[in-house]
Amino acid sequence: MITQKQKTVTIYALPLVLLCIPLLGNLLSKEVNWSASDFLIAGALLFTTAFLINMVRNKIKKQSQKVLICIFILLALALIWVELAVGIFGSPFAGN
Repeated sequence: MITQKQKTVTIYALPLVLLCIPLLGNLLSKEVNWSASDFLIAGALLFTTAFLINMVRNKIKKQSQKVLICIFILLALALIWVELAVGIFGSPFAGN
């Protein structure tokens, strides 16, 4: 059985693991070119998402509500990430 503390550690360790992927790409390839600000923004987005999911996990009682809210949080993360990456909405944040 996994304890609450182990679940929390896993939730906050996942952003670190995900940030290691572009870091390895930066180190091993010339095609990946992330700056320090890219890592900072990605880290802020991922850790904010982890914090929100952990908060939902601890505060909401009904499982169906937990799932729906977490899906909404992950969808918001995906939309923000895609907007910052390629600018599908044409906002000033995308650099267009």
